[in-house]
Amino acid sequence: MNATMKIMIIEDEEALAREISSFLTRWGYDTEIAKQFDRILEEFCQYCPQLVLMDINLPYYDGFYWCSRIRQISDVPILYISSRGDDRDKIMAMAQGGDDYVEKPFRLELLKAKIQAILRRTYEYKVKDQVFLGSNLHFSFEQQALYFEDNEIILTKSERRVVTKLIENRPDVVTREELMTALWETDEYVSDGTLTTLICRLRNKLKSICGQELISTKKGQGYYLI
Repeated sequence: MNATMKIMIIEDEEALAREISSFLTRWGYDTEIAKQFDRILEEFCQYCPQLVLMDINLPYYDGFYWCSRIRQISDVPILYISSRGDDRDKIMAMAQGGDDYVEKPFRLELLKAKIQAILRRTYEYKVKDQVFLGSNLHFSFEQQALYFEDNEIILTKSERRVVTKLIENRPDVVTREELMTALWETDEYVSDGTLTTLICRLRNKLKSICGQELISTKKGQGYYLI
């Protein structure tokens, strides 16, 4: 899951911010270090992170202020990283909408464990229904819909059934007979020639939208998702 997770680092100690960023990048996260501490909300909206690391002692406005501002527009998890060890500060951090608190100095491995736990709690239930097929492309079983860059790809009933069947069996090959049976289950009769046309049309549609080949043919056997 972490390969696609974006983490915004709001920390005015540049050396620490770079150290955290470099460490998290090595673990597959995408990171962005805040640059203008009087425009945190604007940078947040531009980057759209899945998690925020928030220091408390910041120029212009403190972390409590920015946490409350972010909470007005987003439920993104916020993990405080601060040298303030007083319980009152930790209580205030949670009261302003924070999700957890790590006191400086801390080991980067501990920070990573905290991040993983928060991301798992926050997003796991959201993604278990989804299958990610590539960059910006995912399928929702609940919605029975395919999305590219969060926009639904319009599929016909037959195309949707084929995509679902291929995803359910990915990366294995689905035979033509299995696809035809799946289509018949929807009360739609499909001949051998019709299936060939359907696969060709679906393959071209997905390639034109996503810019990549998604459906591959296993000669003499059937089809599978790349």
